[in-house]
Amino acid sequence: MNIDVKPADAVIVQTIIGMANNLGMEVIAEGVETEEQRAFLKLHDCPLYQGYLFAKPIPITEFELLLKDTKGSA
Repeated sequence: MNIDVKPADAVIVQTIIGMANNLGMEVIAEGVETEEQRAFLKLHDCPLYQGYLFAKPIPITEFELLLKDTKGSA
């Protein structure tokens, strides 16, 4: 969806987040590509997201290595 371009898409995303939160469900936004999209989601109580803004898809073995490196530097 183009939440930073189309107002109607933003309303749909807000509605989905609101419904999930009211039902006590966690929401993970997929396809987040810009900082503006991430900020919009955070502002509307969606704290979990994934997409090219954070990393491109990688094989699981590479991902596991990244997790190890992250845990070691924390």
